[in-house]
Amino acid sequence: MDEHGMKHTRQREIIVTEFLKSNKHLQIEELLNQVKKIEPSIGYVTVYRTLMLLKECGLAHQRHFGDGKSLFEKAGDHHDHMICIKCGSINEFEDDRIEKLQDQIAKRINFKIVSHRHEIYGCCSRCQNE
Repeated sequence: MDEHGMKHTRQREIIVTEFLKSNKHLQIEELLNQVKKIEPSIGYVTVYRTLMLLKECGLAHQRHFGDGKSLFEKAGDHHDHMICIKCGSINEFEDDRIEKLQDQIAKRINFKIVSHRHEIYGCCSRCQNE
């Protein structure tokens, strides 16, 4: 935290540690519930502000999928998402062929890609079987 200019507090340390331990996309409320088990005095605003600081430092990404809710994930390698419209599950995937095809199309139409995100909405296997 110190190397990114974030003031070091016990509450922030707990929030950052729990966030970085997670391997899923988290809503603020989910992270709040996790950290309150460790330190009950941590409030919503503290979690929100800490996540915003992590985002500003490039350590977290904020995502908005179909339902409009903010989800946060650890910053890392580029990946895309498949989102189930029934249960909300999120599957991450990477495919070099997709990336190359996007680059080829951009080159063909003389378009410089600065960034992109690829989200595919559908039904996961569990929801298809219900």
